Amino acid sequence: MATVVFLHAHPDDESITTGGTIAKLAAAGHRTVLVVATDGRHGEVPADLAEGESLADRRRRETEQSAALLGVDRLAWLGYHDSGMTGWEQNGVDDSFHQADLDDAAAHLADLLRAEAADVLVTYDWHGGYGHPDHIKVHHVGHRAAKLAATPELYEATMNSDAVARFMAAARASGAEIEFDPNDTDDGIPFGTPEALLTTAVDVRGFIDVKRASMASHRSQITDTSFFLTMPDEVFAESFGTEWFVHVGAPAGIHESSLAGLS
Repeated sequence: MATVVFLHAHPDDESITTGGTIAKLAAAGHRTVLVVATDGRHGEVPADLAEGESLADRRRRETEQSAALLGVDRLAWLGYHDSGMTGWEQNGVDDSFHQADLDDAAAHLADLLRAEAADVLVTYDWHGGYGHPDHIKVHHVGHRAAKLAATPELYEATMNSDAVARFMAAARASGAEIEFDPNDTDDGIPFGTPEALLTTAVDVRGFIDVKRASMASHRSQITDTSFFLTMPDEVFAESFGTEWFVHVGAPAGIHESSLAGLS
């Protein structure tokens, strides 16, 4: 059995991007460790926060519930503040992940990787999937930590931009009014990774209900009326039933169906 560590930027990122893979590995008996870099304090604030309860408090509890659903063996926090979206004044706050010293953050994660004797680390692609400053920092921290800890296998979680484009085109053909094109973004930062550059497609349709329940546990951010949770089951499975990765150091082209051959 192997130990796989997943580094994510915010509470709920683990569900959307890699929830099925985490659940699949856990069900196979592998040790799964979820590390969340920030507290998510700059997300959507729900109307039902209790007196004295912060959004960070709520999101921590939601992540604990999500981790339990996915079968995570250990949930750890790097302890940084959410940096907010690109250009927000929160990007410059001293305790934000965006402002964190790269070597310090990587050393913290490397200590965990060594303690866990991690076989695989999962981080993000170079632009963090869509350009969020905390996601980009996850990429850099993950790469540096894997090198410091000599972790054998490094993967970058991402999205298949060509698959998203195909889905959007099909939706428009059926009459949906969707203008988003993952290959033509306003800021020039890609949304996901082109299919030709991916290496790994993990089929998680057998765990799609667990993934959806994990996403629903983040109810402060993903409400019952959200795009994610109002999809018909078959559309959700089509959209989220495969999770995509780049195996760092491996040749481009999808030739893997699991992380590091784990099953």
